[in-house]
Amino acid sequence: MTAPTSNNGNNHKKRNLWLIALAVIFLVAGLVWLLYWIFIGRFYVYTEDAYVHGNEVMLTPQVSAGVKAIYADETDLVEKGQLVVELDRSDHLIALEEVQNMLAATVREVVAMFQDVGAKEAEVKLRAAELSQAELDLKHREPLVEPGAVSVEEFEIYQTDFLVAAANLSLAEKQLEMAQALVEGTTVETHPLVQEQVWAVRQSYLNIIRCQIWAPASGYIAKRSVQVGDQVAAGDTLLFIVPLEDIWIEANYKETHLSNVRIGQPVEYTADLYGGGVKFHGKVVGFQPGSGNAFALLPPENASGNWIKIIQRVPVRISIDPDEIRRHPLLLGLSMRTHVDIHDTNGKMLALEPTCKPLYTTTIYAKQIEQMKEIDPIIAEIIKQNSQVEDD
Repeated sequence: MTAPTSNNGNNHKKRNLWLIALAVIFLVAGLVWLLYWIFIGRFYVYTEDAYVHGNEVMLTPQVSAGVKAIYADETDLVEKGQLVVELDRSDHLIALEEVQNMLAATVREVVAMFQDVGAKEAEVKLRAAELSQAELDLKHREPLVEPGAVSVEEFEIYQTDFLVAAANLSLAEKQLEMAQALVEGTTVETHPLVQEQVWAVRQSYLNIIRCQIWAPASGYIAKRSVQVGDQVAAGDTLLFIVPLEDIWIEANYKETHLSNVRIGQPVEYTADLYGGGVKFHGKVVGFQPGSGNAFALLPPENASGNWIKIIQRVPVRISIDPDEIRRHPLLLGLSMRTHVDIHDTNGKMLALEPTCKPLYTTTIYAKQIEQMKEIDPIIAEIIKQNSQVEDD
């Protein structure tokens, strides 16, 4: 009858040992976690709510025309300045011919203005000679009125002729001033009317140049919506170019975790695409000036009676080492796991100085300016051919 009691005692001791061992394990685990938190964990801020972001450069036409050719499709790599879409130039070629004809007509009109000055100068000389003759005739007949050699009526006619000649001279001088005012301080080439048409020709030629749409940045084609034969207008979105060498991480941290996060702190992160074996490194670039809800399309209305406090998340921008993404490319929208090292809290949460230089630039518009110089010899030839009358 004593055997069962002995077995129960042994089972009770074993159970106590297991409980003690389990308690020790939990105690050790808690102690390890506490030590990790004190010496390591509290100096890192972690989140999985992080994604790859980058620029999406919209390719848009600067003129309206039909699409003639497309030189790159989705997933293709294009270099900055590469021809991507070509538009039909027919309408713009007709417009160029029209403004060239208008330039020729304007040059002839301005040449006529310069010649009109010469004609007005000759007329002033003629009217001055008529006035001089009328004055002499009046002086010669004035002493003959009293002896009766010239009648009073005849003398009055000469007086009237003198006054008419003086008026004609004054009118001719005013007309000369008006003609001179139209061309004063200019030549045929520099006359405002000619220059206005010159710029019209250049604008028309620029529209022809713009029928070739070049890539403003190097990257990969995405979201192509344009098709051959489409009639596109200036500003329409044809496709996107994504420069994958210039991307960043946007990590959405809880507001309660950001008190010690500063600009410039080092960040280590991994991508779900490559797993934990590939680690990326960067730095905190800055904070968005508001939480995600603040910039939402429909911000929450917290002034209602049924209010529940929700911890907000603030987007933090994190840079990526360019060498690392060349070895392990990242795509927009990929999920990331980020760890911010907050040992050094001497930095600032917000930038204190504005940027003073462009962050992104393109050279395709300078290329257009260079190509515009091709029309200058044609403009000069039009002006020369239609101003020959002036030289004669």
